Amino acid sequence: MPTITALKQQQRNEQRISVFIDGAFAFGLPEPVARDLLLGQELSAESIAELQRQADIHAALEHAYRLLANRPRSSAEIRRALQKKTYAPETIDAILTQLHTKNYLNDRAFADYWVEQRNTFRPRSQLALRHELGQKGVAREIIEAALENVEEEEAARTVAGKRLAKWANLTEHEFRTKVWRFLQGRGFGFDVIRTVTDELWQALQTEHLNDQGDDTW
Repeated sequence: MPTITALKQQQRNEQRISVFIDGAFAFGLPEPVARDLLLGQELSAESIAELQRQADIHAALEHAYRLLANRPRSSAEIRRALQKKTYAPETIDAILTQLHTKNYLNDRAFADYWVEQRNTFRPRSQLALRHELGQKGVAREIIEAALENVEEEEAARTVAGKRLAKWANLTEHEFRTKVWRFLQGRGFGFDVIRTVTDELWQALQTEHLNDQGDDTW
């Protein structure tokens, strides 16, 4: 039966161990997977296959951790990323199970995070958020729960208000056209756009009147 004759730390990657069988290099393994191997240990074909399976799981898990270190991810995002790396379906399932067990993957928490980030930095309509989360593979019922507290008028008011100074000197027609196209592009509906456009135009007129009063004074 094939026998381990050497276990050597790789020079280019100290986290990997080169396994030599019967005097010849056989394969490399991540250090955690190779940790329990011993010189003189006999390895059956089944044992070697299991070691390589564990190595794949370790590599896939490390890749998933790197993705999660950048930002929270949905379960579907992680699955798609691992599929692109051509990991076996059973390996991907094992990784997702581990991540869910450790609560590193939680689609409801991810959906809440996504909505909060959008509301804070780039407000969107519920329609746009629903589409984005759907693209991330989040289940419909989770999306709807995450969107319960999204106030569309406030979101539209916030995102358009940041552009108000840029549009301050436009005619009323130009202003309404700009605001309409801007908010429509972010998925807001007719009623919300009309209400917010009216509010912002009135705010501009009030600001102009105040500025004129200051000049007169």
